[in-house]
Amino acid sequence: CVSSCVCSRDIPSVDILVWSELPTGAGLGSSAAYAVCLAAALLMVCGAISCPLQEGESTARWTEEELTLINSWAFQGERVIHGNPSGVDNAVGTWGGALRYQAGKITPLKRVPMLKILLTNTKVPRSTKVLVAGVKEKILKFPAIMNPVLDSINAISQECQSVLEEMPANPSPEYYPVLEEFFDINQHHLNVLGAGHPSLDRLCQVTAAYGLHSKLTGAGGGGCAITLLPPDTSLPAVEAAKQDLCACGFECWKTKIGAPGVTLHSLSSLTAQVLHKLSQS
Repeated sequence: CVSSCVCSRDIPSVDILVWSELPTGAGLGSSAAYAVCLAAALLMVCGAISCPLQEGESTARWTEEELTLINSWAFQGERVIHGNPSGVDNAVGTWGGALRYQAGKITPLKRVPMLKILLTNTKVPRSTKVLVAGVKEKILKFPAIMNPVLDSINAISQECQSVLEEMPANPSPEYYPVLEEFFDINQHHLNVLGAGHPSLDRLCQVTAAYGLHSKLTGAGGGGCAITLLPPDTSLPAVEAAKQDLCACGFECWKTKIGAPGVTLHSLSSLTAQVLHKLSQS
């Protein structure tokens, strides 16, 4: 649907090859990543946006105006896939970094640090629709109890935003214990709302044994969680935590959040693993 709408003019036939390491249906925004990349590629083929890659460059990004166009088409792709998406996932995929979402308004955050994390997939399937309905039912049933929990989660988000925006100008290690406390409080609140799961409780216990703090990401009810890795975290502790998580039947990656958004890469900049995967198709 996206391709037929974007490429309305006469263009040569193209083959689109998609390869991803993101697990699908785990709350990691894999559909949005696909929609953003597809929209950028088709818009560039159509001539609606430029090819920003100059000779000798390995990567390049589009102008703010072009990114806005990419994001608008990616959102249409998300609507095809999900029906009524918030637009958060495709916005993050387009601009990268971090953003604030409140009452339907998306605001990119400036000057946020790149944080190292463990990303763990519990491999427990869940339905976002069912989980959201369950949370809504609990709020309607116990409004006097649940609304303060929601207010506290909002306060955590605001405080976290303030910390993240302060960190680049003053990269002090003192910020990380604060973020860790936010992780813990937020995870407890999400359990109260009904978004938790025994697999996520187990994950938090495993990482806590190594002094690491985790919280669910996405809809909850299984799916994925993130574990903050402060700069002073020892590599042996991280590897031991990964081994224990994998022993639980989980899948685990060491990665970063706060990276750039959609980017055009030259073939020379791709890793041998990616080139091999692409050559097999």
